[in-house]
Amino acid sequence: MKAVIRILKLALILSMLTACGTTSQSAHRNVGPGWYTVKSGDTLYAIAWRYGLDYEQLVRWNNIPSNYVIQPGQQLKLLGPAGGKAEAKSNQQTQSTKQSKTTSQKKSSGSTASYNKPVQWRWPTEGKVLNTFALNKLSQRGIDIAGNLGQPVHAVADGKVVYSGNGLAGYGNLIIIKHSDTYLSAYAYNQQRLVSEGMKVKAGKVISKMGRSNNGSTRLHFEIRKNGKPVDPLKYLPKR
Repeated sequence: MKAVIRILKLALILSMLTACGTTSQSAHRNVGPGWYTVKSGDTLYAIAWRYGLDYEQLVRWNNIPSNYVIQPGQQLKLLGPAGGKAEAKSNQQTQSTKQSKTTSQKKSSGSTASYNKPVQWRWPTEGKVLNTFALNKLSQRGIDIAGNLGQPVHAVADGKVVYSGNGLAGYGNLIIIKHSDTYLSAYAYNQQRLVSEGMKVKAGKVISKMGRSNNGSTRLHFEIRKNGKPVDPLKYLPKR
């Protein structure tokens, strides 16, 4: 009888250890490089911006609904399918879907949706350009423009505010505007943000007041992203 009880206890201990191991593996299977856990205040656009991704890549890889809503604690894949072929196919399907949507919109409204019109760029503010673009330097994935504290900062083109906050380290008060299915622009180091997420803005609208960078100098840090990737703003902004 004692032997039977001993065997039953051993079986119970083994089952508990197995369950713990399974729970531990399940709890940690999505932790580490290639994964991001959504925090309170995060938006899809901000996460994509932080990791140099196109927000639509995150949508595809994580089956995010069309309203782009994400929840605190949700884990997001930051890497696409291995090998690149699946991602290339997915990109083609996305472009095809965009074209279909555009055609449908033309038929129903007689005009192309605003997000598919060519972007007409303008400068975000007056002032001397302090640096050149350098993709391999995090602090130079855009340009810095000198100015005075509180100086007006303008939207560089028509668009929709998709981020307005200070949750991205290194950017201070940050605004991100979506101009088309391809282009986003960002305005960092603001003293004050004058627009909120979801607002539609016209080119030239004052969206913020210039503030100070991390080193205490007054400036605007400005970036343009094409399909999620940083590009040189000076190749897009008008010559002056």
